[in-house]
Amino acid sequence: MALRLRHLIEFTAFRMVVAVVHLMPMWAIDLGATLGGFCIHRLLPRRLTRYDIAARNIRRALGPDVDTDRMIGLMWRHLFRTVGEVIHLRHRLSRNNFRQLIRFRNEDQAVNALISDRPVILISGHLGNWELAVWIFGVFGFPMGVVARRLDNPFLDRFFFEYRADTGHELLDKNGASGEMVDRLESARHLAMLGDQDAGSHGLFVDFMGHPASTFKSIALLALRYQALICVGYAIRLDKDNGPERFEVGCEELIDTAQFDGPDAVLALTQAYTTALERVVRRAPEQYFWVHRRWKSKPNQSRRRSKRGRTGSLPWAA
Repeated sequence: MALRLRHLIEFTAFRMVVAVVHLMPMWAIDLGATLGGFCIHRLLPRRLTRYDIAARNIRRALGPDVDTDRMIGLMWRHLFRTVGEVIHLRHRLSRNNFRQLIRFRNEDQAVNALISDRPVILISGHLGNWELAVWIFGVFGFPMGVVARRLDNPFLDRFFFEYRADTGHELLDKNGASGEMVDRLESARHLAMLGDQDAGSHGLFVDFMGHPASTFKSIALLALRYQALICVGYAIRLDKDNGPERFEVGCEELIDTAQFDGPDAVLALTQAYTTALERVVRRAPEQYFWVHRRWKSKPNQSRRRSKRGRTGSLPWAA
């Protein structure tokens, strides 16, 4: 009973924030994000905001000369803006007005893949507005099976379930989703998931930002088995100097799994989409979630802990 009451209080507070943000113009959301980012970055203890983890990741990926403190501040501002945009655009973005907000890059590649007779796996990362990167496909009639982690609060979980379902997407719970994923791929339907998560000591280590990163093998295994196309997609926020649009939604690379064969196919395919994700991160590093522990696992830990061959768990969205 106490847990349910806490969930209700959390959800009520969240809906109040949603109601206020929904009425705000975008300039006010940007201002609020600046204030919110400042509070997180400057006022809270660094141990609570995982400052040291973010700073270490930034230096590892971008080198010792980068201004890590400034990058972390921009990251928090970006995250607040992303939350505001998700709420604000839910009932405002449509086929009729999308060009006021979005410009597309390599859209022909993505559309041709989606209308082919092969399944498509949309891979994105903790970058930009990753909810928009998936949501926009539903706006144009390309529903995805979105692999996502269900929330502990059932009321919040229902809210985000309905948000993703607004445009026809189907939320696939990480617990027991493997069968549903296979069903979709077998029937040439599409999946969407994040591909930049640490896979633990038994993951496949590929290069990401110049360092070995444990990565789930299952994306490549599924794509190869069902001859799926992999679309490395993203939605990054644009500066005003880049034009009137607010976002660039793009296909960084369309990877044809038919071109991968042999004993190293899984490794080569995993490296290919990871490299494509890296290119996007380098274009907008302030929009990457640097507190995410991408390099948590080390290759020597994998060899030391177990000699058993494992395919790893399925990759779950955060």
